[in-house]
Amino acid sequence: MSISASPVLQRPRTGRILAGVCAGLANRFGWNANVVRLLFVLSFLLPGPQFIAYIVMWIVIPNEPLPTQVQAPAVREPMA
Repeated sequence: MSISASPVLQRPRTGRILAGVCAGLANRFGWNANVVRLLFVLSFLLPGPQFIAYIVMWIVIPNEPLPTQVQAPAVREPMA
């Protein structure tokens, strides 16, 4: 039995509604993004710091890198 690497938690650049927090959580755990959004909106019916938690996740969870931001290996110039 092999353990597969789980996806990284990051906010996607496509498919986001507000900041991509719910879409990022859904991608990370393999859930439907609309279900996560619905559950989050319904959680506002309960007392608690849901809005603050969303803002904190917006700040903490990084954006998905742009395709051009893929880091290429550093090339060293020969010494003269």
